[in-house]
Amino acid sequence: MRSTWTDSRLDDLNGRVEDIGCRMDREFRELRSEFGALQRTLIQVGGAMIAAFVGLIAAVLGLIVTQL
Repeated sequence: MRSTWTDSRLDDLNGRVEDIGCRMDREFRELRSEFGALQRTLIQVGGAMIAAFVGLIAAVLGLIVTQL
């Protein structure tokens, strides 16, 4: 059975597709902001670990120098 697509049906379909597109854009924006927050957190944690490692190396070198 063949169905015909009237202008009103096509307009309705177009509206649904646009709604889905807007919803997807909104969700992608939310995902990008979440990934941005995750990236900032990883950079902060990595920086703190590097600073702690440099401090540890400085403490070990200081201990070696004072024992000489």
